[in-house]
Parts: sequence; C-alpha cells; structure tokens
Amino acid sequence: VDFSYTIPKHLKSGVYAARLRIGGEESPETEDYIPFFVRPPQGKTTADIALIIPTNSYMAYSNDNLATNSVVAQLLAGKVPLMQASDLYLNEHREYGLSTYSCHSDGHGVSISSRLRPILNMRPKYRHWLSPSLWQLNADLHLTDWLEEKGFNFDVHTDEDLDREGVELLDKYRVVLTGSHPEYSSEKMIDAYEAYQQQGGRWLYLGADGFYWASQYHPDNSNIIEVRKGEAGTRAWTANPGEYNNAFDGKYGGMWRARGRIPSKTCGLTFTAYGFDVSSYYRREPDSLLPECKWMFKGIKEDEIIGDFGLVGGGAAGLELDRYDLEFGTPHQAYLLARSEGHTDLMMQVNEEIHFIVRGYYGGGDENPMIRADMIYYKTPNDGAVFAPGSLAWCGSLSHNNYQNNVSKLMENVIKGFLKQGSLP
Repeated sequence: VDFSYTIPKHLKSGVYAARLRIGGEESPETEDYIPFFVRPPQGKTTADIALIIPTNSYMAYSNDNLATNSVVAQLLAGKVPLMQASDLYLNEHREYGLSTYSCHSDGHGVSISSRLRPILNMRPKYRHWLSPSLWQLNADLHLTDWLEEKGFNFDVHTDEDLDREGVELLDKYRVVLTGSHPEYSSEKMIDAYEAYQQQGGRWLYLGADGFYWASQYHPDNSNIIEVRKGEAGTRAWTANPGEYNNAFDGKYGGMWRARGRIPSKTCGLTFTAYGFDVSSYYRREPDSLLPECKWMFKGIKEDEIIGDFGLVGGGAAGLELDRYDLEFGTPHQAYLLARSEGHTDLMMQVNEEIHFIVRGYYGGGDENPMIRADMIYYKTPNDGAVFAPGSLAWCGSLSHNNYQNNVSKLMENVIKGFLKQGSLP
C-alpha cells in the first residue's frame, strides 16, 4: 500500500523512520521501518554541528547477499554468519535488486545501485551478518543516540546534499561529523571536506575505510550511484579490462588513491586492515600528554586503557581500521594520540599494500605492525582542526556503562573544545 507523509515544519532535523505494522504486532514478520532523513529548512541551520549521513555507502551495500552467495562468508566473519529473516528473504527475492558487492548472473560485478527501492538491510533493527553487531545506518544510530543523550544539537545532511551544495553547506557549521563508514565518496564531496578544513572548519572523522572508493552520481538522477571496482582494493569483484572507467562521467573509477587522492590527504588516515571477529582497545601515546592535546583527555588517566568495551565486538577498535602514516600523506603536524593493540590473526592488512608476501609480516593482527587503529588530531589553517579515531567500531562504545566511559568522555571533550570560539590550545 502506497502512502505519503508531509514533514511538519517544526520537526527537528534528524534521523527518522516510518513504522509499518500488521495488526499492531511487533515481530520481524509483521513490522518494518522505512528510514528517512530530515534536513534543516533550506538555506538555514538549527545547530552548530552538522552530521553528514553516509548515504552513498548505504546505497553501495544495499541488499547485499554475500552471506548467502559467498563461499568464504564464514571465514571472512570468523564465525558462522548470523543471518536475519531479511537476508533469507533477499536470497529468495532477487527482484529487490543487488548491491555493489554482488555479481550479475553472467558473473560481471554490479557497478550501479539505487536507493529507490526497499533496502531491507537499511533498517534500525537489522543486524548485519558480517559484523559482531551493527553496520551502516544502524551503526550510525549509535552516534545520533549519543549526541542526543549528551544534549548536542545537530543538523543532519546526506552525501547527496554535500555533493550538490559543496563546501558552502559545511561552512555554515562550527563542527562537522561523519558517520561510522563513509567509504564511498564523490569528487565534489572530497573537495568540500578538504576546503572546509582549509577554511577553519573543525571536523571529526568518526569511522574507518573512509573516502576509499570513487562513487559517481547519475547526471540526471542523484538517486543512482556508480562504483567501479578496479585492479586493486578490498573488493568483492574486479572490473574486466576496459571497464575501469565510469559510464556516468567517463572518469577512472576504483580507489581514490588510484586517482591521486589517497584518503590520508583528506582525513589524515589511510585504510589499513579489516577483520570481523572481535574488536580491541587503544593505549595512549606520548603525544596525548602534550599541552596541545591533553585537554581532550581531561578526566582520563594517563595509563588508562581506552575502549576495552563496546557494542561492536566488545571494543572501540574493530571491524575496519585506519592508520597514521606520514609516507601516505598524514599531515606532519598530526599528533598521534592513541594506538590500538591486541588484534587477532583474523584482522588482515588491506591487499593493495601487499607486494611480496613474506611469512611473519603480512599475517594477521598478532604479528603485523600495520594492523592497528591510530587516533590522531591535527590543526588546519584559520583555527581549523581534525580529530579521527581510526576505527569503524568507535561509535559502538559511546553508550557503554550508561554513557559513563572514557570513549564517551574523550568524544565529549573534543566536541566541546571544537565548538568553542577562538584558537585551540
């Protein structure tokens, strides 16, 4: 049954969903949620903080069926994939469309995805088969929940908004936050984030594997994106020779680093490892004790382990990790605040950085020094700044112990500091 809903003028900007029920029953078989995002009034702001919802990534992963299609799903997850009713339904009903992690019946990878269809794995109660808990939209709800709990007012915008409006959208806000997994970005989005930093913006990149794949909107319909999986990268398929360029704009697809825009030039970190069994924790580094940085750790002891708890694998450092690396473009003025440790041998280094395979080096997290999440902070021109914890699981630790924990305290200190007028310490 079709229905329409007119957004009330007074409705606060945020993440919402239309709840549908059969007979008023609350069960996976009789209930569904259709998420939607409410922006502030056109041309206005209602807060000093903006949260950019990574809708490109939601579209890229929409209705993925790797759990039922892939022969390595159990090995990838490090456990038997725990599938939801919607996973099984999507396996039987391919008419809902595929994700960019799927292949067509002829074996070619799916490079085009749309949000104009039911996306059954983009639901607030959905638990992704791959991760220990949540992924994409429902993982980002950890962040919106925490912001509301702590009393931070924020406006919501989507990737599509940012691509259309550019840095002019971001410049209206004192502080801008990303979601947990902004993996797919257009060129205009990256331009906007980089310009915002140079113009005094204060930015929190709150995930990992960000700004990794180049995505392009259809020129006549921004509800559709194109993603080409090229000759390198952590990917489910590889484009055939001659098919690396986009159909939508003719430009080279694949990884942003292959187009000269490695993520560390945008967010200070580069994707380094992934693993989906359990998450780990951080240990503070000497830079965190410097006068320029110690304000972020107010209320946290010098020897305190950070994030050895959480809803995503039991820790704040997990699923996918980013690292500090000056050779790959991390700004030289960046402070290394903390580094994760204790990852298992199922946490593996990304394949685009593996050349000669050497036993004892390119193994898992128990032996490979490249497998780590690095938490960084650096200043940018005009009193701007960037904070990045380098972990996809970070936001899953915010609510631990009724929001009284060192991940929550650190985040609160950073955001309050970024909101203040004047120069940072």
